[in-house]
Amino acid sequence: MTTYDIALIGFGGVNRTLAELVAARGDTLRSELGFGLRIVAITDLRLGSLVQPEGIDLGTALTMDGGSETFAADGGSANTNNESVIRNCTADIICEATFTNPEDGEPAVSHVRWALESGKSVCTTNKGPVALRGAELTSLAEQNGVQFEFEGAVMSGTPVIRLAKKMFAGLTLNGFEGILNGTSNYVLGRMESGLDFQAAISEAQKLGYAEANPAADIEGYDVQLKVLILANELLDAGIELKDVQRQGISAVTPEKIQKATREGLRWKLVGSARRNLDGSVTAGVSPVALPLDHGLAGVSGATNAVSFETDLLGAVTISGPGAGRIETAYALLSDIIAMHAARTGAAAHV
Repeated sequence: MTTYDIALIGFGGVNRTLAELVAARGDTLRSELGFGLRIVAITDLRLGSLVQPEGIDLGTALTMDGGSETFAADGGSANTNNESVIRNCTADIICEATFTNPEDGEPAVSHVRWALESGKSVCTTNKGPVALRGAELTSLAEQNGVQFEFEGAVMSGTPVIRLAKKMFAGLTLNGFEGILNGTSNYVLGRMESGLDFQAAISEAQKLGYAEANPAADIEGYDVQLKVLILANELLDAGIELKDVQRQGISAVTPEKIQKATREGLRWKLVGSARRNLDGSVTAGVSPVALPLDHGLAGVSGATNAVSFETDLLGAVTISGPGAGRIETAYALLSDIIAMHAARTGAAAHV
């Protein structure tokens, strides 16, 4: 039976959870999916790097929390050595889950490029490489006979890209609109309940929904990247980040919320793209007061949803978790399952 060797680049919540899944459910996954997973390399800013071709003892690795400990104590290095590890380790698949700069996609773009250049497939949860260098990296993967998968970059564990590509065969997709950021959605919901803007953000931060600096979520940068990914992947838009207009929710005042409530409307931060008659695609992110009977008006909290406009079925909506370390780790697993299916001709179990 096939066993895929895995390298985890970044050992924060997502990749650490993937390692926990492999440690706890490895035998079950092997039985159910028809292949095994063995983690042979881990790199992390706090812990350094560890490469063991025979397989890493996950029980030990998972107890390390990045305090005073590093992988040097287990025969590894206190340095991440990302390029060397990615290019030279024996992994078949690189699971990339580090941070990313939304302006240039680094360092994640380089991580993905190094892996593809060295003949390794990549799955990533990072939006930056996909949104800003997606076509280039996909082409590089094809040139090197490997795969580049990124389902978790848009709706965490909810396989919106894969579902749309596989299930909409025979349909013409004319556009989409969606709620693609749980933080902004939570803040708007709490404002509807009576909190002011800052109080709603503070509550979201205490609950772990918002970062210390919530600008990426509140000002629409996160959704802008996701809209760019969906537009290019599903509408073949061929657009860049500058082509996706962006407006966040900071201008949505309590007064606007109250007025919308009286009029039977609900504010949502909506990301959308639509194909024009000339074939071009218009895309953007902005707060919109939706009628309560609109398909996206009832989407609450961290749940995300995308409504696709099709020629034969009309609006088709996909909803599911848009955040969470378990859900996002599952997205990486679903990418690996898709890779296996593509290599063997088996039906993907996602």
